[in-house]
Amino acid sequence: MCGFRALLIPPFKELVEFRCLKNKKILAIKLITKNTPLKEVLELAAPCNCDSCNHGCKYGSGALAGDDAKNIARFLSVSERELKKGFLEETELFNKKIVKPRLIREKNKPYGRCVFYDDEKGCTIHEVKPLECKTSIQCKDYGEQLSIWFMVNHVVDPEDPESIRQFAQYIRSGGKIIPGAELKSLVPDEEKLKKILKYDILK
Repeated sequence: MCGFRALLIPPFKELVEFRCLKNKKILAIKLITKNTPLKEVLELAAPCNCDSCNHGCKYGSGALAGDDAKNIARFLSVSERELKKGFLEETELFNKKIVKPRLIREKNKPYGRCVFYDDEKGCTIHEVKPLECKTSIQCKDYGEQLSIWFMVNHVVDPEDPESIRQFAQYIRSGGKIIPGAELKSLVPDEEKLKKILKYDILK
């Protein structure tokens, strides 16, 4: 009788299962793809306070998505307007405006410590931290894939031609993707994709 075991193999989250089927071993591999459910992503990105994971908090912050602003404001007992004014800042990525916790920068450097990070306590809004932070874990080999998952599901906009063009440039310059995030998957209409990339479709 053969048994069951599960392994975690880099660089993707590969859940490798060995099972018996009529005395034969079956190998099933599950990758992180664009369509991996949020629940599974959050299970993979279990909270971690190691130096590798905290490094990002010292030099940047994660983007908000969904009800993040509402939840953070409620957690801090402030209005969303007060939250935006005192704790958040706006930036742009792939032609989309995204909101992140404000960075405490020194000497006009482009990077800085997240306003919600404390050296002693760690993340002071851990329970309600932004979705990008929740789906980020840098001490695992599949951490980069989780970051890409967030990017292609919450930043890149398949309905925005300029977003697609900028994402295409990201790929051409060596940017990594995950299954389901290929240009042809984001814009299945081949003719439309060609027109977008040739600037025949501007909006």
